Amino acid sequence: MQRILTAELDLQMTGPVDVILQVAASRAASFSEERLSVSLAGQEVPVTELVDPPGDPAGSRIHRISGAPGTVVVRYRAVVDGTAAPAPTSDLDAIAYLRPSRYAQSDEVFAQARRQFRGLQGRELVSAISDFVATSTTYAPGLSLGTDSAVTTLASGQGVCRDYAHLVIALLRAMDVPARYAACYAPGLRPMDFHAVAEAYLDGAWHVIDATRLSNRRGLVRIATGRDAADCAFLSYYGGNIALTHLRVDAEVAGGDAAFDDASADDHEAFVSIA
Repeated sequence: MQRILTAELDLQMTGPVDVILQVAASRAASFSEERLSVSLAGQEVPVTELVDPPGDPAGSRIHRISGAPGTVVVRYRAVVDGTAAPAPTSDLDAIAYLRPSRYAQSDEVFAQARRQFRGLQGRELVSAISDFVATSTTYAPGLSLGTDSAVTTLASGQGVCRDYAHLVIALLRAMDVPARYAACYAPGLRPMDFHAVAEAYLDGAWHVIDATRLSNRRGLVRIATGRDAADCAFLSYYGGNIALTHLRVDAEVAGGDAAFDDASADDHEAFVSIA
């Protein structure tokens, strides 16, 4: 199986800016082709690659550029072959992903989680939380803000993929299940964009939860992993101002295969790992 990934960003700079990109697939992927190009006025811009955490062969890759006034053009293309083995998880990871975070305030949803999911554990608990968020939240592009959190989503009952993921993560952590956020490419996703899912740590492995039900989890390609969206933003910047004037994301399975790119073919009761 080959998955073809592309991302296009045009950034209008008004002055010198320190730009942080997370658009490249994680180091765990097996690439037959990959290229990230960044240019300003037709000239290549130097790019520094950082890995989070440092030295981790499966870590998220951060690309850093120093932008000058003008339009910076970012183009990414990769062809990923097959699937990657899940990265090992340490006890420290499991502890870190039990704690409340900026957008997944498990301490603030603790009482509701304990009341609503009392007596459930293991796979039954994970499935119950996934189903609750899927049925109680309406997918509403354009109606949520980048500052919305799990608490906001629980109250409003609407959001986009990042909001679904945050609510799942907060409820799982409140029930003592380590949970984390993953930014991904998702073949077959409609509407196509960068996608976000939650992962639950159970029985020694991370299992993907997509409460939006918009992706086929078997086709996902990991970009970044973290406590919540604050750790996995595809674009952030410091020291100046920029405007995102163009964004296009695409992901497809070469030749097409419903088992990997058709959301309706995904049995969301099954436990699946991002591979």
